Amino acid sequence: NGLSTLNLNLGDRIAIVINHNRAEFLLLDLAIQKAGLVSVPFYPTLSINEFSYILNDSNCKAVFFGNGDLGEKMQAANEQVHTIQHFFAFDKDHSIGTFWESLWVEAPDNLPEIEISGESLATLIYTSGTTGHPKGVMISHRNIAANVLDVSKYLPVRSGSIVLSFLPLSHVMERVASYAYLYQGVSINFCGTDQLGGPDGALQRVKPNFFTCVPRLLEKIYEKIYEKGQSLTGIKKQLFMWAIGLAEQYEYGMSIRGLDTLKWWFADKLIFSKWRAALGNKVEGIVTGSAPCPEKILRVFCAAGIPIREGYGLTESATVISVNRYKSGPAKIGTVGPVIDGVEVHIDTSDQSYGEGEGEIWASGPSIMMGYFNKPEATAAVLQKKDGKTWLLTGDIGRFVVNDGITFLKITDRKKELLKTSAGKYIAPAPIESLLKENGLVEQAMVVGDGKKYASAIISISIPILERYCQDHSITCQKIETCLKNHQVIEAYSKIVDTVNQDLARHEQLKKFILVSDSWVPSKDDGSAAELTPTLKIKRRVLAKKYAAQIESMYS
Repeated sequence: NGLSTLNLNLGDRIAIVINHNRAEFLLLDLAIQKAGLVSVPFYPTLSINEFSYILNDSNCKAVFFGNGDLGEKMQAANEQVHTIQHFFAFDKDHSIGTFWESLWVEAPDNLPEIEISGESLATLIYTSGTTGHPKGVMISHRNIAANVLDVSKYLPVRSGSIVLSFLPLSHVMERVASYAYLYQGVSINFCGTDQLGGPDGALQRVKPNFFTCVPRLLEKIYEKIYEKGQSLTGIKKQLFMWAIGLAEQYEYGMSIRGLDTLKWWFADKLIFSKWRAALGNKVEGIVTGSAPCPEKILRVFCAAGIPIREGYGLTESATVISVNRYKSGPAKIGTVGPVIDGVEVHIDTSDQSYGEGEGEIWASGPSIMMGYFNKPEATAAVLQKKDGKTWLLTGDIGRFVVNDGITFLKITDRKKELLKTSAGKYIAPAPIESLLKENGLVEQAMVVGDGKKYASAIISISIPILERYCQDHSITCQKIETCLKNHQVIEAYSKIVDTVNQDLARHEQLKKFILVSDSWVPSKDDGSAAELTPTLKIKRRVLAKKYAAQIESMYS
């Protein structure tokens, strides 16, 4: 009712940004949809420039924001935006705008009936592009409804179940999950990822039956468990390591008989039961997605009686394309499960550079996006008509795996150049590499971090300029390899990285880097793989293989 008093037109865009998940987001989201408007959710960690770009591109008319510095951030971004008419704060101690409860009004007498088509735009979700500028994914009401109805049947929840929602609601996976919870009559408890652990954390207070999660968070939990086990001594440490080794043998649906039954009971009593207790002792299921989950993590948690299932989807598919099932349903570690009802998947094997049976994953169905907002060329590149159907070209490479007569989807590679951290955040490496190369000390650079905790960089130095730098700063280096270990040289490159990081969103910032002295060239006389293409673009796979040990050292 309150939104109808703001002189907004059908289809106008409304921005929402919060630091921690809260019920207000979902209430406002549903009100926006009911009013025939379009929500534009933001990640709170975006830079001012990114906020400004999205507000301008989407032509937002109003902004709703949470606590912390978000009001100031949006106000700063508004200096570069000229369409925003209203600012509303979710908290009373706001510094700008109006407290959102001012919109809680009786329905005006002349409130018009709003007819919303399934094909109407419901939300714009911005996702990174290879150019560095995010693209607005247009998701319709039908896209959302189709995926909610398809996914709900696979979740291990029922009316009265208690779930925890902490993944950002600006993320399509958590958003669609929240609609599925509402549809199932589930009790939702909201918090932030920094409010989960400890005796007073949400896991202990709420004792959830279910939640969605990204692999990185599961990795953090496992790391804490492992560190605690390593701090033990004597027989306790031996038992812990024995239980870990047992857990790593786990397979979905495995049958435990004879002496093994006693082994697993013993491990559960002494070790695994404590892990379940740390998560509230009532978890019946966790779905992980948005980035590949290490098989070891899946095995260890499932062995401990904490069922995790991995799924696959994109913002452009209104989330889920495939997912492993619970209980007696089909599930296979190392895959992202069977394709869900309502979605069809085709593997395009026309590119012979991949393995047998592998190719780009194409998806079709009622949950596939309408397209990219105001970007017809980008839309045409990923939405193609074939056999009377519209197919989404996902940019991911995969193949089908058949096990016991069940077909599973397996992701094997990533065609698109975007990196995706283990927290599920996309990073466009090319713009960051260009920023690094603006400094003369850097000849070439490659950003890495796909499936890792954070982004890092391999920096190929400019030898002549570095030699001159050393002379100017009285740095004695007889050999270039020795020079790269000099603390003053490392500090010089650290300052370059710090300068670049200032213009990046938090998840894009480079946490580590390595320096290499060999030049990257488009051809080699010795027949080895060249690091650059003929047009001087870096060959990521070649470089990743060449520097595999150094890259691993940045994450070990």
